[in-house]
Amino acid sequence: MRFKFLLAVAVLTSATQLTYAQYVQDALRFSRSTQGTTARMKGLGNATTALGGDLSSVSTNPAGLGFFNRSEFSFTPEYNMTSADATYWGHMETADKNQMNFNNASVVFNTKSRVGRGQDATQGFLNFNFGLSWNRTNNFYNKLNYSGTNGDNSIADYFAELANEPYGLEDYPEAAWGVRHQLVRLNGNLYVPNTARGADQYFDQATTGGQNEFSVSMGTNYSNKLYLGLGLGFTSLRYRSNSTFTESNDINTLDVGSNQTVSAVPYDSFYDVTQRTNGSGFNLKLGMIYKPVSSVQLGASFTSPTWYSIEDHTSYALQTNVADPGRSYIESPEAYNYNYNLRTPMKVSGGMAVFFKQSGFITADVEYVDYEGMKISDTPGAENDNANIAKLYQSTVNARLGAEGRLNPNVYLRAGYNYQGNPEREIGSAINTYSGGIGYRGSNFYVDATYANSSWKQQIYPYELYNSPTASPEADVKRKYNNVYLTIGFRF
Repeated sequence: MRFKFLLAVAVLTSATQLTYAQYVQDALRFSRSTQGTTARMKGLGNATTALGGDLSSVSTNPAGLGFFNRSEFSFTPEYNMTSADATYWGHMETADKNQMNFNNASVVFNTKSRVGRGQDATQGFLNFNFGLSWNRTNNFYNKLNYSGTNGDNSIADYFAELANEPYGLEDYPEAAWGVRHQLVRLNGNLYVPNTARGADQYFDQATTGGQNEFSVSMGTNYSNKLYLGLGLGFTSLRYRSNSTFTESNDINTLDVGSNQTVSAVPYDSFYDVTQRTNGSGFNLKLGMIYKPVSSVQLGASFTSPTWYSIEDHTSYALQTNVADPGRSYIESPEAYNYNYNLRTPMKVSGGMAVFFKQSGFITADVEYVDYEGMKISDTPGAENDNANIAKLYQSTVNARLGAEGRLNPNVYLRAGYNYQGNPEREIGSAINTYSGGIGYRGSNFYVDATYANSSWKQQIYPYELYNSPTASPEADVKRKYNNVYLTIGFRF
């Protein structure tokens, strides 16, 4: 019964045109993470694959650790300003959320040259450097509001569709709730909505939490030409969501003989969804950087899937207040607790950096992310979930571009662009990020600051209908992130 319910329920945070288990949505939510990097790399669009000598190498391409000839430590706080413009039935609302976070802290320990006395100091393995980093790879702090007058259907249409399924009142709690709350009635052999058209509908959601990764990496320099590295990432996630869908309109009172409406009674209905999800996992990173000539670096990296173990606690509740005769119907939260495993996509990156002596450089990356390779396991119906993943999601190609220019021996300017392809088929959009930054670098101390602007589009469906002549209601959401990063670093 519980699995049937999860398959049928259109979770209010849904962003697809098909109703499917919540875990399929969460698979994408927890897989669409970003790189945890310093402000310098954020300013370069996170085009890190072919660059070395930055602490971001610990968590991106560990081969870059081979460039360090001194030990180094840095930390990076960030300030996030998020907004969501949602248009629903021609009415637009904006929700904002500002949050201070800690984005990155990294340290690299440099070893002395491995070349023996009397040997060529430029040949062979010249060092083995070790790095540790803590990175925030995903931020779930968001708010979303939308409202409008729906002249086509009601959430009662959704409850009625569930009630008409075989054993619907037994298998789907919402179907029984809809009948008990007078939102749905039996008309002959079919359940139909008992609500008038033109409902005022409102959706409110607040989410918190994030994903983090603790990385342990090693990199080496071979003859100042080839740099190799490997790393292990230990990940964690925490996701919290509280949402309420509110509908206000009239319940129709019918004459039994003529089946015609004889009066209309106002009602307010509140459908609540609460989700609490925690998880932990691990992944593996491999990387290399090769210098065919002194001014050009070629890089490649591989990040394995992250294997997560996840605990999910989700509950649903419904309350309806009917004006006449002044009744309130309140359903206690129906809770569903499951543990399952998730395999996120693997990532393969290639990049090139071209240096212009002491003046600066440009760098570019291309990355393939196998979203179709996401897998859910160890939960009832995993086969069905994975079939939906293959149907709803697609692999993407991401592109990153960055440039750094040296104004004087200590001051640097940076600019970057980051394109993240859209993993959803037919809906949504790619994420476009533009960034710019400035940095000061001394002999033992440096500070970097970056501003980044990200934007993309989503389609949100509060509930979805399959047997109705009207389409599922849709909210078009435009999301914007304005982030400021500050890195302070020390060499020792």
